[in-house]
Amino acid sequence: MNLSLVTIIIIAANVIVSYKGFGDYGFFERYKFNVGGIKRGEQIRMFSSGFLHVDTAHLFFNMFTLYFFADVVINYLGTLHFIIIYICSLILGSLFSLFFHKDEYYYSAVGASGAVTGVLYSAILLEPGMSLYMFFIPIPIPAYIFGIGYLLYSIYGMKNKVGNIGHDAHFGGAVGGYLVTLILAPYLLDVNRSMVLLLAVPIVILYGMHKTGKL
Repeated sequence: MNLSLVTIIIIAANVIVSYKGFGDYGFFERYKFNVGGIKRGEQIRMFSSGFLHVDTAHLFFNMFTLYFFADVVINYLGTLHFIIIYICSLILGSLFSLFFHKDEYYYSAVGASGAVTGVLYSAILLEPGMSLYMFFIPIPIPAYIFGIGYLLYSIYGMKNKVGNIGHDAHFGGAVGGYLVTLILAPYLLDVNRSMVLLLAVPIVILYGMHKTGKL
């Protein structure tokens, strides 16, 4: 696969900032997502946290996922629109985290997962017929099934606080990728409306659970 220049730049930025954070505790603490810090006016954390990672495995998994799906979005929508989707997904992921943890002053998080999940969901919208191969499943999985299942698991994780994972950021990033892609490529509503509606199911479920106080 020949990576586009913008994908290489984003991966490089994540690697450089993450490795700076690995070796500089003060830097990591200053730029990670932290509810208390954001409430003190340090909004830069909403963005900078998307380039920090906990460890090399966390970094590798996010960049590996980006490697596979970034150029699908770029090939369909172009470099500028890809950057818009990436940044909007990152920010919306942070906004979801802030919304769901607004009363947890010491809540912290890092990672490009929100932005990467947004790119993943955008790629699924643009090319729903593609298949994904998981390390532990020997058969291909239709991308739209993976996307829906991933978000349903994120809802489960948000509700039950499963693991030390920012499920809300993942979900917010996916919503960002979904909405921005439809704004930039409204033709999808005509050519593949059933898939657009199907991929919206987890979003509607999350909204309903929140409105009824179940989340």
